[in-house]
Amino acid sequence: MLISAKRDIAAGDYASTNNRAYYCIFHAMRAVLALDNMDFKRHSAVISTFSQRYLKTMRFDRSFGTLIATASLIRTRSDYEDFYVCSVEDTRLLVEGAERFHEVVAKYLQGCI
Repeated sequence: MLISAKRDIAAGDYASTNNRAYYCIFHAMRAVLALDNMDFKRHSAVISTFSQRYLKTMRFDRSFGTLIATASLIRTRSDYEDFYVCSVEDTRLLVEGAERFHEVVAKYLQGCI
């Protein structure tokens, strides 16, 4: 998803970039929760459980909570609102945040395996 987000932003496809960056974050959260034998059908359940188990307990930096909430909002608006236009700067920041989150989760998962 991160590779797709980077490719899409380079191509100027910002709505797709927002979607791919969000799903990079979302699937990273799911990978962490899978270590606890947990998975959920609803995105909100993944986000809230990850927040409770990993952000509030400071196993991951709490600042990722803002990134996750922002990514979810931007993705939803980009995907479903006909007239929503996310700024190029906000899209760039979302990709950078997704990349940071991906790196931290990858290191966490490597330490758990």
